[in-house]
Amino acid sequence: MVDLIAGRRGLTDAMLHPFSKAMGLKAEERRFLGLLIDLDRASDPEKRNAAWDKIAARRRFLGAHAIEGDSFRYLSDWALPAIRELAARADFRADAGWVAATLRPTITRSHAQKALDALFELGMLIEGEDGGVTQADGAVVTPSEVLGLAVHNYHQGMIDRARDGITAFKAVERHYTGVTVCIPESLMPKVKDEINGFAERLLELCDGAEAPAERVYQFHMMAFPLSDSPKDEE
Repeated sequence: MVDLIAGRRGLTDAMLHPFSKAMGLKAEERRFLGLLIDLDRASDPEKRNAAWDKIAARRRFLGAHAIEGDSFRYLSDWALPAIRELAARADFRADAGWVAATLRPTITRSHAQKALDALFELGMLIEGEDGGVTQADGAVVTPSEVLGLAVHNYHQGMIDRARDGITAFKAVERHYTGVTVCIPESLMPKVKDEINGFAERLLELCDGAEAPAERVYQFHMMAFPLSDSPKDEE
């Protein structure tokens, strides 16, 4: 059903009943389709989050679309990616108290336990035969409807951490840099390629480090407009 809506002309409320009848959908299936339409038409992140909560609450959906739900769950809480990376440390302990106290900013034990449980359930943390816990390789793949919302939540959470980090950490522990420049809009595709290329080189640098992992960092590279373009003013 998601594929039917995504990337095509969306269904309206008026079209829902005749479409459902033509497809032979049962009442529960019609209600479910209505929720998907609400998600597709939501005009802002808050409404999309509300629509997703209703969808995720349905056990039937979770069973049929585990990958989508898993991706949303993972990206919507900044602590999950942070804890997954924290597991690269040799001294990592899958203990809620230790995790809660080690993250910056610190989180509650309850939050840490829920995050650990989620990472084990998603298969992103695995326990070895020796009882140690390590990262599991692999990525979560989602369709664009959920991915867009999940990524929004991910960036929002990390940007909040970046804002707090200005005062929470000493200058030697952090690095903030930015440039403000007026460019032709035609240059943006190349700028994005440069940012993506840098991110890839940064990952290679970090992954290839010979020294043991010690601290989780978030590297965020952003580009966004601070003005209208001439065409917007026409």
